[in-house]
Amino acid sequence: MAKSVGPPPAASRVRVRVPATSANLGPGFDALGLALALYNEVILEPHSGVAVSIEGEGADHLERDEGNVVVRGARAVYERLGRPFPGIKVACVNRIPTARGLGSSAAAWLAGIVGANALLGSPLDRDTLLGLAASGEGHPDNVAAALLGGLTVACWSEGRVVAASLPVPPEIRWVVLIPEARASTAEARAILPETVSRADAVFNLQRVGLLLAALRDGNAALLAVAMEDRLHQPYRRRLFPWMERVTAAARSAGAAGCVLSGAGPALLAAVKGAAERVALAMESALRESGVRGRTVVLEVDSVGTIWEAV
Repeated sequence: MAKSVGPPPAASRVRVRVPATSANLGPGFDALGLALALYNEVILEPHSGVAVSIEGEGADHLERDEGNVVVRGARAVYERLGRPFPGIKVACVNRIPTARGLGSSAAAWLAGIVGANALLGSPLDRDTLLGLAASGEGHPDNVAAALLGGLTVACWSEGRVVAASLPVPPEIRWVVLIPEARASTAEARAILPETVSRADAVFNLQRVGLLLAALRDGNAALLAVAMEDRLHQPYRRRLFPWMERVTAAARSAGAAGCVLSGAGPALLAAVKGAAERVALAMESALRESGVRGRTVVLEVDSVGTIWEAV
C-alpha cells in the first residue's frame, strides 16, 4: 500500500489504512499524539445512497447509516469542495477498540476524508485534510498522529491546524492496557475544570518539553517525570478508580512511565526493556481491581494514513 504523492487520477475504489493513536502522553493535553501499529482498514467506493458494513471492533454498536463517522468524513470532503454528496459504500475492518482512548473516532474521520478525497482525484492537500478531520473530531491531537504517523505535536492557529511529526526511538516499546468496558470521551471531558492554576499550567509545560527531549534521545530515565500531569489525569482518575493500582504495577515491573491513553480508559506504558513483564503486571493489577481487560505491545507507526486503489 503506497502513500499518495501528487494529484493522481480519481480512483473508482480505494482502501484506506489508518493507525490507532494515543493522545496526551501525560502532560501534552490536546497537543501530543502517538501513532501505534494497530490499524483499521476501510474500502470506499461511489454509491447511490449510503451502504455501510462493519467487521471487528464496534460491529455490535457503530452506526450503519449517514451517522457513521466514516460516511460523515466522506461527506465533509464533498461539502468542502462544494459538490453534492451522492452517497458512498464503505466496508470497515476495525481492529482499533472503540471508546477506549485509542483514536477510533479519529481513524474513522480520516478513513472517510482521505478515502473520499482519493475517489475525487485528490483535490485537497494534506493540510486541508488534517483541518477537516480536526474540525470533525474537535481537537487535533489524535488526527494529526493518525494522518502523519510518529509522535506529533499539533495546535490550532488562526483557524487551521499546524502539526509536526517527530521520530520515536525504536528501543522504547509501548504497552497498551485495554479494559473490557468502554468509556465516554464526552464524560471524560466534562469532568475537567474550566480553568487551571498557573502553577499547574507551568508544571505541564515543563514536562511537555522534557518529554519531547526524552523521546528524541531515547532517555527512558526521564520519562517518569516527563509523563507527569496535573491538567486532566487527576480528575479522570475518579472515572477509573483502578488506574492508580495499575500504573503503580507497571512502574514496579519496569515501565518508565504509565499514563491514560487519551480520555481513557486504556492506559499506555512506555518501556525500555521487558515489555511483556510490564504487560503481565498491568493485566494482573487490573484483574485484582475486579476489572477485565487485556494488553498489547505495540510499535510506533511511522507512516500514518495511507491509501491505494483496489
